[in-house]
Amino acid sequence: MNAPATPAPVGVKPERLLSLDTFRGMVLILLCVEGPNWVWQADILAANPDSGFWQFIAHHSHHVTWVGCVVWDMIQPSFMFMVGVAMAYSYSKRQRLGDAYGKMLRHAVVRAVILILLGVFLRSAASDSTQWTFEDVVTQIGLGYVFLFLLWNKPFKVQAIAAGLILLGYWAMFALWPVSATAGNPEGYPMFDGFFAHWNLNANPAHHFDVWFLNLFPRDAAFAFHPEGYNTLNFIPSLAIMVFGLMAGEWLRNPEPGRGEKFGRLAIAGVIGILAGVSLHCLHVCPLVKKTWTPAFTVFSGGWCLLILAALYGLVDILRWRRWTFPFVVAGMNSIALYSMIWLLPEWINKTFQTHLGEHYAGFLGAPCESLMQNLICGLMLWLIAFWMWRKKIFLRI
Repeated sequence: MNAPATPAPVGVKPERLLSLDTFRGMVLILLCVEGPNWVWQADILAANPDSGFWQFIAHHSHHVTWVGCVVWDMIQPSFMFMVGVAMAYSYSKRQRLGDAYGKMLRHAVVRAVILILLGVFLRSAASDSTQWTFEDVVTQIGLGYVFLFLLWNKPFKVQAIAAGLILLGYWAMFALWPVSATAGNPEGYPMFDGFFAHWNLNANPAHHFDVWFLNLFPRDAAFAFHPEGYNTLNFIPSLAIMVFGLMAGEWLRNPEPGRGEKFGRLAIAGVIGILAGVSLHCLHVCPLVKKTWTPAFTVFSGGWCLLILAALYGLVDILRWRRWTFPFVVAGMNSIALYSMIWLLPEWINKTFQTHLGEHYAGFLGAPCESLMQNLICGLMLWLIAFWMWRKKIFLRI
């Protein structure tokens, strides 16, 4: 794996990586069933305080406050990882069809700008003014996309070294930054002491960058701090996850080695990433925090992404157990459209059902489950729109 993947022969269309569509669709469907009511867990837990099942579900459907990782924390890393995997296939297809490198670079730049602006638009949809922040997944992908393209089709070692230097440089920037007081001192956020204090909430170099950078844009009030600690510069370490995805995509696209060996290598790399992330935290080298995208979280979540892709690749593309993937593939093949609808439509769908079917249209399982049922019904409506688009072969591309 020291050279770029071998292009497919001219006129031969490579088989679609159905495991990638499945992975993308699973993540999107998780998001679909969270709107319009993001606090449904409280109602169910209040009615079932001793239920281990609902406590487990609720725990994994919120971001952790600061240190650690749950299923919900894996949504953004998964999207970013899959962008890298998809790039390995999409630009190789463009190359096979005769696109020059300059044309592909221009496409990457245009796509990056559109993604950045799309993220700003979606965050501003419920506001009276433009919300000039850059921490959500679509914008973060856009910020790193051109840099990722510049690593496309490069030797495996070059990509690995680039990812390592990104993480090492970002770690050094925080480790060398003077420890300071936390801006805002929000309640419920544990503060590190000792060496880990360099990564404290709103007391790190990425926070101070945003205090300067975000105030360059028109705002209703001056930006002082993010209440949860997210930062624009998170795109730098998360770029490493996109590079991991690019490396995995090139690995899978290459005709050699065989599928069984590809599965094994992906799985081994995933386990190594998870263990490396935990070790960095336990050895007090770097805390494992998603909201500031620490290098420890990057390699930990990247490891999980590799393991999930390996499992899906084994089931879907090697064993060809595919019938169960249909609802996920429908969602995954129209990811931009569905992601945008998740931001724009759930509250309108819910309000429309309440107007025509009554305020408690989703209360058929009792009051504690009403909010959850609203989410599931609205999520089903979003999927049905995606299914209609799939049937009509309407696929939104950027």
